[in-house]
Amino acid sequence: MEEGLRAWDGAADAMDHSGEHFLEAEIHRLKGELLLGQEDKSGSHAAIYRPEQKSVLSIVERAKGKNKHETEAERCFQQALKVARGQEAKLLELRAATSLSRLWHQQDKKTEARELLAETYGWFNEGFDTRDLKEAKILLAELS
Repeated sequence: MEEGLRAWDGAADAMDHSGEHFLEAEIHRLKGELLLGQEDKSGSHAAIYRPEQKSVLSIVERAKGKNKHETEAERCFQQALKVARGQEAKLLELRAATSLSRLWHQQDKKTEARELLAETYGWFNEGFDTRDLKEAKILLAELS
């Protein structure tokens, strides 16, 4: 995860220097996923990123509230949403909404998660066999 975050820093620097921002939303989203992956690696909050790995420790720690990785990841996902919406990049918006909804789902914010993801998913009228739309559909089913 640390190597991934270093690569992220390089990508963010390259984006800033080149002026090319067409993948900016994805860069922010990936940082959020990497931050959540750091939690998973440490053994705490494992349920946040991979629900199938729930443990007593993760449930107890989650009950105490968000940690710094969750807070920063949420900010990254929100920024990814903002950028994607500004660029009218619906696929990147869907990815960011899926990541944020997954995090909110694990934080028992199911209503907010479902509303966000359903709004974004509802925009699509084709491409339902793609990985992004399949993942969003599965998460929506879990949130229902």
